[in-house]
Amino acid sequence: MDKNISWFIDKQVEKALNALQRNNMKGIYVEDEDELLQVIKELIEEKSVVGVGDSMTLLETGVLDFLRNGNYTFLDKYREGITSEEKKSIYIQNFSADTFLCSTNALTEDGQLYNIDGNGSRVAPMIYGPKQVIIVAGINKLVQDKEEAEKRVRNYAAPIDAKRLNKDTPCTKLGRCVDCKSPERICNDFVTITGQFVKDRIKVIIVAKALGY
Repeated sequence: MDKNISWFIDKQVEKALNALQRNNMKGIYVEDEDELLQVIKELIEEKSVVGVGDSMTLLETGVLDFLRNGNYTFLDKYREGITSEEKKSIYIQNFSADTFLCSTNALTEDGQLYNIDGNGSRVAPMIYGPKQVIIVAGINKLVQDKEEAEKRVRNYAAPIDAKRLNKDTPCTKLGRCVDCKSPERICNDFVTITGQFVKDRIKVIIVAKALGY
């Protein structure tokens, strides 16, 4: 990476980490997947109950396989052959999990987490329930403010995710959001987390590479 670009990203990350701390959330910066998995291993107690939300980032970084192979009670919503009813049951169980892992659609420089969700099964446990929430985000999720966060999610992350899910929505044809009323719309819950009552309940691990959408 160009040293000037690297300098700029480091400044962005520094602002976000300091802001997260002010907002009662813990920020951690790691260089790669190996360091990420080591941090996660230190944060999650063995034999504890662990759930996850929809996340390409967790898949790309090997976190899902790490949880499957670890000494945890893993609520694996991705396991082969799972039924829709079993998945719904896992969504409810996630609220009482010891740890819930997911990513975020955007992280602002002032330490806010911005997310758009389809049915709330990811953002709801982020807000309330699990004792610990670990959010893994690539540097591509860093934005200046909430306005840039919404623009990023509506016109980049959401259309790509809708395409991944084979949704018949305008954004999968146009490549941008038109605030549709499609029955297959995945943008139903707009959530901004600006802080936490319980200090460090939410831990945001920023990885020094582009990950997910």
